[in-house]
Order: sequence, then structure tokens, then C-alpha cells
Amino acid sequence: MTSGHDPSSLKQWDHSFLWHPFTPMREWMAEDPLFIARAEGNYLFDQQGNRYFDGVSSLWANVHGHGRPEIVEAIRNQLDAVAHTTMLGLSNIPATVFAKKLIDAAPSGLRRVFYSDAGATAVEIALKMAFEYWALQGETKRDCYVSLTESYHGDTIGAMSVGYSEGFHARYRRLLFPCLRIAPPHAFRYYRRESPGQALAHALEEAERTLRENRERIAALFVEPLMQGAAGMWAHPVEYLSGLHRLCRENNILFIADEVAVGFGRTGRMFACEHAGISPDLMCLGKGISGGVLPLAATLATEEIFEAFLGEYEERKTFFHGHTYTGNPLACAAAIASLDLFAKENTLARMAPLIAQMERLLQPVREQDHVSDVRQWGFLVGIELAEDAAARKPFPAAKRIGKQVILEARKQGVIIRPLGDVIILNPPLSTTAQELERLVHVTAESIRAVMKSC
Repeated sequence: MTSGHDPSSLKQWDHSFLWHPFTPMREWMAEDPLFIARAEGNYLFDQQGNRYFDGVSSLWANVHGHGRPEIVEAIRNQLDAVAHTTMLGLSNIPATVFAKKLIDAAPSGLRRVFYSDAGATAVEIALKMAFEYWALQGETKRDCYVSLTESYHGDTIGAMSVGYSEGFHARYRRLLFPCLRIAPPHAFRYYRRESPGQALAHALEEAERTLRENRERIAALFVEPLMQGAAGMWAHPVEYLSGLHRLCRENNILFIADEVAVGFGRTGRMFACEHAGISPDLMCLGKGISGGVLPLAATLATEEIFEAFLGEYEERKTFFHGHTYTGNPLACAAAIASLDLFAKENTLARMAPLIAQMERLLQPVREQDHVSDVRQWGFLVGIELAEDAAARKPFPAAKRIGKQVILEARKQGVIIRPLGDVIILNPPLSTTAQELERLVHVTAESIRAVMKSC
């Protein structure tokens, strides 16, 4: 609670003691922070009571809106029972119940749930599982991973290695283990002036060559299905996802789907892999898994991978990995309530016309000056701005165009985020048609206002 603290004290303490993630702190400390005091539904409120639409779902995590009574009640009931107990040598009821519900909802073939508390930890677990799985099969040369260029899988060492982003991770390069990269069919970056079909064909040709030539040493391919979020919302066609999955099967390589950002309805299906009708060998989940209420993540595995770790005690086949808050009962109780809301409110079916509406609303945005590209998958949207849209010439970084746009939107009561000069929209799944219209309208007006002042 902050009711006893005045804004000037909070600003001083923030600037004196906090270190914010992904934030240029010199710039931050020269500004007035926006303190969120409470939230309700799809809106955030500051200390003065000003209301803001949560246009990025509180970093892509909030699913059904803030303060949903069903989730709050589930947490309160669990709090009265037990807030936390270890899963090392013990189990708990919410973690067990949610595991069953999650497997029922996941692509067929996934049968085991290993809990952690963040997307990056879910990725680290998948890395270790894949590596050790092959070692237990006697294939000790499989120590290499393949990922998509500019993919993002988190900020721990292993996650940075497979999800290397030059902008985020360049200074850590000497700490990271090498991985193979393949270019996605992103016509805007890698296949300029090619048709989507040509870009797809060339991207799959590169993937086939890389996987085939290195098949005996590759442990797994990591993929953000359909949309590379932190790269700048780079969208992929379904055929690329199904093609990569097929190539992994042909070359006996594990397929790992990182659905931390795209899972739990963001693309219009519960999981993005469903669009291609595929099932990964390992799947990483986080963000929306608890409805965006409490930290929780999970790595899902097939029974085949799980069984490789079964053996007598002296064989030392145990998967030696764990976290203090693995399978936290409070977080799992929230996650159960969130999954129940998907069914109760028929969330995914309700989203279908809203996704189509967003596509229609974005069409005029595509035609605005300095909008060079608009990319959408479900509720995931990236609007790329450029100094010369036709030539795809970016603005000088020092102009901070993306930041200017999101600050302009904030004046109009909408919270959105930039990735450089890519404006990100990712509203809660509970967004209404009217709220969606306002989100896109404010974004378009904010772009116009900033461009007039350039």
C-alpha cells in the first residue's frame, strides 16, 4: 500500500534506490515516474486517480483483466491453507491439479510439467533437459542448439545464448555458448522485395541445409512460434512453423517451442503451435500462465523425454534442477482459476471477431506517413516507424521516436510500449470492441502528433 507516502517521497526513493529493467537509468532519473497505485479490469490507475488502458497487458502477462474476483478468491482461499511448501520430496494440491489441467489444454504428446517461476528459467530447464536427454541416449556429441536470428528467450546465460539479440546482449557475448542461427522468413529484414512465398521458401531452404549438415551434433531447435516478440514483432506464417517441425522430425532433432510470450490465447488459440497442428518435444510457458497475477512458469515435456531420466538411484539419472518456489501453491491456484475462466467465458471464440476487427482498424495505420510496416498475429501487433518508410530507413536512435509516441499515448490515457521504433500493442484478452478501437485510434493519433513535431 502507498496511501501513506506522498508522490515526492516516492519519486526520490525510486530514483535513489531502484534499478528498473530494460531502462536507461540516466534518462529515467531525469523524469517523473508514473506510479501505478491500483488496477481494475483492463485499466491501471495512478496515485492521482488517472486511468490508463493497459495496452500491453502489463508486459504481455495479464489475460482476463486485473482484479478478476475468481482469481483473487482462489488466491485468498489458498492463502488460508498454505502459501508455500517445497516440491522437493513433497507435493501440493494446486500444483498437481494445475499440471493435469495444463496437460489437458496443451498440444497432444506433451505429458509432464516441470515448474519454475519465469520464462527464462523455463527455457534454461528445456536447454538442460534436451542436452541430458541425448546424453542419456548415448549421443554425447549433441551439444549444439539452433535458433532464429534475433530471437529472444530470456536474459539468463543459457537463454541469452540461444536467444541472442545484438541490441540486448552484445556485451555478454564472451560469456555465451555458441549456437547456430537461421534467418526467419521476415521479408522486411532478410528477404527484401521478395514475396512472402519466396521468403518462406528461402528460409526453409536455409533451415533444411543447417539442420541436415549438423544433424549429429544438434540437440534441439528453439522457436518462438509465429511471432518473434522482442525482435520487434516479427511475424511468421504457419507454414514456416510446420516446416521447421517437419525438418526436425526428418533429422531426429528435438523441437522446442518457446510459448512464453505467445501462449495462453495471444495468437487466438490457446497455444500458437495449434495453428500448425504440431506438438513440440518441449514447450516453455510463462507470462500469462497465472492470468498475469503471480510469478509462475512451466516446461512441458513428452513422456519419451521424461522416461529417459528414469532409473535406479545409483544410475544418477535424476534431473538435478529445481527452484525454491517451484510449483508455488498460490501461483498454481491462480493458474487454475485463469484456465477455468478460459472455459467459462469462451475466451478464444470471443476473440475471433476482435482479432478481425483489429486487423481492419490497423489498415489505415499502415497508410500513415512514417509507418513502414505493421505486423499482427492475434492480439500481438508491432507498428514499425521509419524516417523514410518506402526505403525502410530508420530514424536516428537519438531521436527516441518510439518513446515519444508512447508518452503521447500516455497523455491520452493509454499505456503502450516501444521496442526501439516499433510500437507494441498487446491488450488483455478481455478487451472489448470499443476498447480495441480506442487503443488503435490513440496509437495512430500519437504517431501523427510525434511525426508533426519531427
